Amino acid sequence: MREQTEASSENRIEGRHSVLEAFRAGQPVERLFVQKGCQDGPVLSILKEAKKKNTRVDFVPKERLDHMGGSHHQGVVAILSALSYGEIEDMFALAEKRGEDPFFFLLDGIEDPHNLGAIIRTANLAGAHGVILPRRRAVGLTSTVVQASAGAVHYTPVARTSNLSATIDELKKRGMWFVCADMGGDIMYRQNLTGPIGLVIGNEGSGVSRLVRERCDYTASIPMRGDIDSLNASVAAGVLAYEIVRQRMPG
Repeated sequence: MREQTEASSENRIEGRHSVLEAFRAGQPVERLFVQKGCQDGPVLSILKEAKKKNTRVDFVPKERLDHMGGSHHQGVVAILSALSYGEIEDMFALAEKRGEDPFFFLLDGIEDPHNLGAIIRTANLAGAHGVILPRRRAVGLTSTVVQASAGAVHYTPVARTSNLSATIDELKKRGMWFVCADMGGDIMYRQNLTGPIGLVIGNEGSGVSRLVRERCDYTASIPMRGDIDSLNASVAAGVLAYEIVRQRMPG
């Protein structure tokens, strides 16, 4: 139900011709909803364009499209990105401009738009130089995310990658190292979190995926003293980010 509410509130386009032209015109399509069973020529053309752009596609019942787009959707509804994405090079440029070691957030499968918006807000306030998201199995820059970030998305570059593990490998070649949030890791206060660093935060339920976690140099845990054993993803990101901030402070 959350996804239905989320999609219905976004900047959307519907109808086969309109959606196809949006792809061909290079508009930033965040997500594509296609009616189950629709496999005719125009729909196949739309799916081909979506594959080229690596756009997430969900096949859903007609009733859901009726709820999202009204009665003229013709089996397809596209949700447009609220903002365009930046590039990882933008993040390095921002770090260089500030004369600081790069500090990036890498988010592995964050699906809740309010969590993503809150994390981007924290990244901005913590002085991070950018946020990196996977293209699939994660929420993107929807209008809900923009609102939840309190405007931080306009100042903090957000980039997308098709393979988060490969991106970590490439960034390591540029001198960065990575720490991921994991309940089984060492207490964060005992770790050296200085230098060019990437903070990896995982999915709200399952945490950081195995392949991504294996590429991280360290795992860091947050000490817990209460009756439950986990924090919301955005809260965990904030706690770890500010330990990094503390350690990066002069003196």
